[in-house]
Amino acid sequence: MVHVYNCHPFASQQIVPTEQEPGLVCCGGGALFVVSAGGCKIEAFQLGEEGCPLICRFATMGTVQSILHSEIGDYLVTIEEKNNAPYLRAYTNWRYQAAEKTRVGVRLLGHFLRGSSMRGAPKEQMEIIEIPLFERPLCVACCGVTGDLLVGCPKSLVLFSLKRQALNDKLSILDFERCLIIHLPGLSPQQVAICAGYIALQTELEVLVVKLERLPGAAFTQKSADKKPQDHSLVPQDMITGAEHDNETEGRREGLAGHRDHDDFFIFPKHQELLGDRAKDCGVKISLEWTGMESEARGNLIITYILYRRFAPDFFQDCSVEETHLHSLQFHPVFTSNQEVCVEGGRGVEPTCLFCFFSLPKTGYLYSVRGGVQMVSAYQYPEKAQQAVLTDLFLHIITKNALQCFSVRCAAVAARAEDPYIDTTMKACPPITMELCALRIQLFIGLKALCHYRHHIVLLTTADVETREDTERTARRVMNRKSPFTKPQNPSEMGHGWNLYVVNTVPPLQLYNEMVEYSKTYEETNPLSHSRLHLLSEAHLLLRATLLDPRVGNPVERPQTTGQNLAQALGYNTTRTTDRQELQQAFQESCAQLGDCFSRFDKRDCHLALPYYKMSGLSLTEVISRNRGLSNSLCGYGKGFLFFLKHSLYEETLELLTEETANEVLDIFGVAEPSQLPHVIASPSMARASPDCGLAHLERLESIGAPSVPLTLSKAALALRMADLQLYRQHMDRHTEMLQVYGFIEEAKLLLHGRGDTVVPTLLARHLRDNQDGLLVAAMVALHENDKVKLDEADLFFQELCGDVSGPQGGPQLLVDFWEALLMASSQEAVIQELLFRLTTVYIDRVTRRDGRGFKPLKSADDLINWCSHYGSLYPWVSILTPAHVNIIPEDLHKLQALWWQKLFPELCERTRATQGENTILLAALKETLVVVAMELNPLELLDLLPDDGTVHFFLPHLLECSQRNLMM
Repeated sequence: MVHVYNCHPFASQQIVPTEQEPGLVCCGGGALFVVSAGGCKIEAFQLGEEGCPLICRFATMGTVQSILHSEIGDYLVTIEEKNNAPYLRAYTNWRYQAAEKTRVGVRLLGHFLRGSSMRGAPKEQMEIIEIPLFERPLCVACCGVTGDLLVGCPKSLVLFSLKRQALNDKLSILDFERCLIIHLPGLSPQQVAICAGYIALQTELEVLVVKLERLPGAAFTQKSADKKPQDHSLVPQDMITGAEHDNETEGRREGLAGHRDHDDFFIFPKHQELLGDRAKDCGVKISLEWTGMESEARGNLIITYILYRRFAPDFFQDCSVEETHLHSLQFHPVFTSNQEVCVEGGRGVEPTCLFCFFSLPKTGYLYSVRGGVQMVSAYQYPEKAQQAVLTDLFLHIITKNALQCFSVRCAAVAARAEDPYIDTTMKACPPITMELCALRIQLFIGLKALCHYRHHIVLLTTADVETREDTERTARRVMNRKSPFTKPQNPSEMGHGWNLYVVNTVPPLQLYNEMVEYSKTYEETNPLSHSRLHLLSEAHLLLRATLLDPRVGNPVERPQTTGQNLAQALGYNTTRTTDRQELQQAFQESCAQLGDCFSRFDKRDCHLALPYYKMSGLSLTEVISRNRGLSNSLCGYGKGFLFFLKHSLYEETLELLTEETANEVLDIFGVAEPSQLPHVIASPSMARASPDCGLAHLERLESIGAPSVPLTLSKAALALRMADLQLYRQHMDRHTEMLQVYGFIEEAKLLLHGRGDTVVPTLLARHLRDNQDGLLVAAMVALHENDKVKLDEADLFFQELCGDVSGPQGGPQLLVDFWEALLMASSQEAVIQELLFRLTTVYIDRVTRRDGRGFKPLKSADDLINWCSHYGSLYPWVSILTPAHVNIIPEDLHKLQALWWQKLFPELCERTRATQGENTILLAALKETLVVVAMELNPLELLDLLPDDGTVHFFLPHLLECSQRNLMM
C-alpha cells in the first residue's frame, strides 16, 4: 500500500537557456551537461546559480550517444560514433574551456606528451583521452568512491582504474589503466553500475550484482581449472572470438527469449530471485582476466555473487511484451560520519550502506547490498515509468506527463548500520518495512529524460502534438492538486517543442515542518490515526537522512583521492548549508511527537514510546505533562506511556520529581497497575513523594491482595521517612530475616540507588547498618549472587555507607564482613580469587600496622575455618610470631594464617635463622610448618619458598616427601 500525501517537495523551477534542442543530459560536480540534438556539442551550465548560467561549451569528436560525469576526477566519459565506428572517450579539465582557452589535447590512454611542449609551466588545457576497446561499448558507469570507469560490452565488462600520473614536479594529469576484463558468457548488458567494488549489470529482463573481493594472502589462481590452455600465444586473449562463449551466449538468448511449442504458444522463463550465496546458481559463469600492470599484486580478487533477479513479461500490468524491460539501474551509496577508508587500493571512502535500484515500467525495486543483501522496498507506480533516479531523500520517477516523488527507506537502513543501539530501549527508528508514500505528482508535457544533482532535478521535455489529448486527460485527473509552480507553457507559447527544466527541491527542514502541519489534520479527526503516525514517521526519516549526511552543516575532511579531495568530490563544502543545530532540535521534536503517538497506543508497538522519548531529550516531568489525558483508556493514560514511565523509574533516571508530580505518579499506578507500587516507591526519582500518600496506596494494595515481602519492606521504608520507628519495627517483625533477604532481591532499590560509579545507600540501608548489620550484609551478598549488584558497586556502597563511621585500617569493617560472607557464598572462581586477594591484603595491613582498636567482626576466625573451605586449620607456630607485648588483633592474624599461611613461611624461616636454631619452639614450629607445606605445595612451589642462604640440606627431607607425594598423585 502506498500512502498519498499532498505535500510539496518541489520548491521552484527554472528553464535552462540552451540554444539548441537537447539530445542527452547528465549532472555532476554542480554542473548540468547538455548534448545538442546533433550530438557533436556539449554545453555545461551552473546548477547552483539563478538562471543556470553557461559555464562553457566545447565540440566533441563524434556524435555522442551516451554521456556520464564522474564526481571523482571531475571528468566526462562519452560513447561516440563517427563513420559508423564507436569510440569511448574521456574529457578531463573541461572547466578550462570556461576561460575561452582554445588548447585541447588529444591522446591515447596511457600515452603522454613528454616533449618540449610539456616543459616549463603546466599547460591549462582540456584533454580528450581515447580509450581503445576490442568490443563495441554499450554502456558506461563511474564509481562514486574511486572514480574507476566500467564499460559494458556485448560479451564482457571492462574495468579501467582512474590514476593520476605525475609528468614532472609541476604537472600531473588524469589517466586510466585497463586493469580487469570480466567475461560474461550469455549476457549482453544494457546498463551497468559500479561502486566500492560492487558491480551491477542489467539486461532486458535480468539484473546481476556481484562484488570484487580480495582474499588476504591468497595466490592468484584465476580459476585455472575453469580455463582452457592458451593456444594463441601471439594473439591477445581478449581479441579471440571464443567459440565456446558464443555457444553459451546463443543458448542463454534462446532460453530467455522463449520458444514456440507445437501448439504455437510462447513459453517464457519464470520470475526468479536469488539472494546472497544462492545467486551463484543463476547460471551466469563469470571469469576474470587481469590486464593491468598490477595484475600480480591485485590478482587475488574473486567474484562474489550478491543478487540475481530475472523477470518475465507481465500481462497484468498493462504492459505488452515489447514494453516489459528494465531501466534505471543505479547504485546509491550512503555516507555517514562512521565511514571507513576503502580497502581496495586505499582509495576513497567506504560507504556505510550501498543500495541498488532498478525498475520495470510499473514497479521499482530497491535492494540493500552491503553487509548482507535484502530487498528494502518495492514501488508500485500508478503509471508507466520511463525513468527513475534514487536520491538520499526520495525516489523521483517520470511518466509520460508527470514527475512523481516517493519516499525511500535508505535512512532507516543506514541508521541501523551506523548505530547498534537502534531497535533497543535506548533508540528507535521507523522500520525498514514501513509502507511507502507518494508526496506529489507534478505535471509536465512530454517528459523524456531525468537526472539529478543533490537538490536539483533536471527534466527534458519534448512535446508531442499527437499526445495532447492524453496530456489534457492527465491534467484533469490531478486538477484539484495545488502546486507552487508556474504551469509549463505550451509548445506554441514557447516557440519550440522542447524545454529543459531545473526543479529545485524544498529544504528538508521546510518539508518536515509542512509534513508535521499536514499530520495535524489527522490528529483533529482521530489522534490514534495510523496515517498520522505514518506521516510523522516519514518526516522523522527525512530529518534522519539529512542528519546522517556529513555534508549537512558538518563539513569534514576526506582523504585525497586522485588528486582531489573526496569531500569536494562528493559535494562537501565549508559553507554551512543548513544549521545543524536547528535540524537536531527538529529531530528531537520529531522523536517527541512519535513518542506521543506510541504512548497513546494500546497495541504491540506501544513499547516504542520509551526509546523515542529518550531520544527527544524531554525530562520525565515534561513527558508526564504531555500525556495528561491523551488516551481513551480508563486511567487516562495509554499502555505506551505506562511502559515508558515504568522503565524510566526502574532505570533510575537522575531526575528527581517534585512532590506534586511524584504523587501524581503514585495515583497513576494506583489505578493502572497497583502491583507495581512497591517498585515505584523504591525509585530514586520518587524520593520527594509524600510518604503518607505512598503508605495509603500500599495499604489499599494490601487490602485487595495477599501481602508480599517487598510491599512490607516498602511500608517499613516509608515509616522510616515518617520517623515512626514503632511502625517501622511493626512491619519489619512481620517476616523473618531470610524472607526479608528475598524481598531485597526482588527490589534492590530499597537498599541502594544508582549503578556504576554513583551508588548511594538509602535511608533504610543506613538504619540497618546501625541496627541489623547482619541482615544488611546478607542482603548485599544475595544481591551480588543474583546479579543485581556488581562487586565494585558493593564496595562503593559500603564505603559510602560507612564514610561517616570510623573504622580500622584496611577499609570499613562492614565491607570486610561483606567480603568474608561473599567468600563463603560465592561459587565464581574469578570472584573468589579477587576476594582472597582483598582479604589477605586487609589482614596483612592490619597486622603490620598493629592496629589494636577492637571492632567486632560478624564472622570470627573459628566461623570462617569451620564453614568456609578457603580457610584452613590454625597452627601453633602462629602464636610464636606474636609477642605478648605487641597489640595485634588476633582474629586478623588467625584469619590470615588460615588463609595465606604460605606467605608467613619465609617470615618463620627468618626468625628461626636469627636464633641460630637454638629456639626449640621456633624450630619445632618450622618443622611442623614444613610438614604442612610439603603436603599442600608441589615441588616447584616448595623450591620457590626455600631460602637461598646455603641451608637447603635442612629442607631436603621435606622436599623429597613432597616429590614422592606428587608422584603418587
